[in-house]
Amino acid sequence: MANLKEIRNRISSIGSTMQITSAMKMVSAAKLKKAQDAITAMRPYSSKLTELLQSLSATLEGDAGGAYSDQREVNKVLLVSITSNRGLCGGFNSSIVKATINTIKEKYNGTQVDIFTIGKKGNDILSKEYNVLENRNDVFDDLTFENVSEIAEQLMELFVEGTYDKIEIIYNHFKNAATQIAMVEQFLPIKPTETDENVNLDYIFEPSKEEIVLQLIPKSLKTQLYKAIRDSFAAEHGARMTAMHKATDNAKELRDDLLLTYNKARQAAITNEILEIVGGAEALNN
Repeated sequence: MANLKEIRNRISSIGSTMQITSAMKMVSAAKLKKAQDAITAMRPYSSKLTELLQSLSATLEGDAGGAYSDQREVNKVLLVSITSNRGLCGGFNSSIVKATINTIKEKYNGTQVDIFTIGKKGNDILSKEYNVLENRNDVFDDLTFENVSEIAEQLMELFVEGTYDKIEIIYNHFKNAATQIAMVEQFLPIKPTETDENVNLDYIFEPSKEEIVLQLIPKSLKTQLYKAIRDSFAAEHGARMTAMHKATDNAKELRDDLLLTYNKARQAAITNEILEIVGGAEALNN
């Protein structure tokens, strides 16, 4: 059994760890509230924009999406993998890395695949085995629609120029603080919508529907990428808050076990001292 000093040092060390994990939990909880409010407020707008675009496209003849809906033979694929810049968030980053690798091996086996990473953690792991076209971990320093739009425009340009025949986004969808779902969404080309002959939009269009659709498509793509990054950002703080909560609980349980061990060892030491005193007193009397 370890001596009392060693046990006291371990208890003190675990207490310091508990303070750190508890503080990180509170910080993540505060950041989560802001990030959750942002993605919750954005989802209805993104959903309505996509619905309007699909409804308008369904009423148009021919290729309504222009160059962004060009369905080509898939020879080169670009996967946009969204992780975080920091760790200590459970399986948040590993789930995206795993989803990216599974997508490459199961869906695009035999196809040339490059990766566009957003987040330092994913880049550190994926760049060891796969070709990373570019890493943009700076976007989290100032997460705004304008900064994300620059990345979206770069991706759209790569597709239109024919550098890649398909682009997909892989990110964590925020369900709640304890649950994040790895999602794989097609970014480009735009998926063709099923034509509904009964579509009847009671709108007055100015300019024409064709021009509106062509203007909405880039905006919709930028919004899709921004929503994915915002979703991932909220999921990261939820995962970190949950991980730090569990770490604090585990540290508390370990500290309680060590306190019990310490008390037992201290009791045994006191008993031995009493026995030694009694034995010494009896020796003197004899």
